[in-house]
Amino acid sequence: MTEAGRHRRWLFLLLVTVTAFVAGDVARAQTSDTGDLSFELVDPKVLRVCADPRNLPFSNEKGEGFENKLAEFLAEKLQKKLDYVFFPQATGFVRMTLGAHRCDVIMGFPQGDDLVQGTNPYYRTSYALVAKPGSGLEDVDTLEDPRLKGKHIGIVAGTPPATNMALAGLMGDAKPYPLMIDTRFDNSADAMIKDLVAGTIDAGVLWGPMAGYYAKKQEQPLHVTPLLKETSGPKLIYRIGMGVRPADQNWKRQLNRLIQENQGAINKIMLEYGVPLLDEKDKPIGGEAAGKAP
Repeated sequence: MTEAGRHRRWLFLLLVTVTAFVAGDVARAQTSDTGDLSFELVDPKVLRVCADPRNLPFSNEKGEGFENKLAEFLAEKLQKKLDYVFFPQATGFVRMTLGAHRCDVIMGFPQGDDLVQGTNPYYRTSYALVAKPGSGLEDVDTLEDPRLKGKHIGIVAGTPPATNMALAGLMGDAKPYPLMIDTRFDNSADAMIKDLVAGTIDAGVLWGPMAGYYAKKQEQPLHVTPLLKETSGPKLIYRIGMGVRPADQNWKRQLNRLIQENQGAINKIMLEYGVPLLDEKDKPIGGEAAGKAP
């Protein structure tokens, strides 16, 4: 075959491949619009959850985290079997789980993160200051509070409040804990709380669900105050939803309906783990307000 012939053959094969790919996408989209989740989910009969095997209070292999409990609740509502694909929630987590079509939903994902398509948020919380009762820091709700000057404060390096602490001049006395760790062997939140209880640090700054969970576990419960009044640096309040693939529109709509119809039950699950839930006016959600949407 001549060089020109080989070139034409290559172009023809490329055209056939692209045409088939586009036609398949169109057919998939048309079928997907009917609401048939068999074209979006790995297995329509199974709720397949992407999760970290050792990341309490969110999830673990024993099913002890609040995301595990939420997954069990949703599986029951959907009348599906529950199954997990476990992978450490670090670099490559989305690519190796949701992106690889090994599972269909990540139970907790920040709203606005473009790595996945997010559902409507099902909770709103913030980073929080954890302190011992009687420390004089129990009602500190901003890192700009002058009572924090000269205090040894624990902070997970690379998290948003580290910027706020730097702007407030607190990093000189801070104790950093690593952000990227192998959760099979280390736990920065647990290490920080142990240092706080031992008196090595005066207070700690943690993501709200971690702060509430570990503070509640102590023999003498620690005080958790959401950091709601930052005027410099990034805001420390976030909405959290679930993450699905960008193409999975019907699946996202189904999850949105479940969130809306069961917000009170979802709040109850999270409050049992000490998560400091906030409404849109930054007021704590709990007790009578537990049934309200975030």
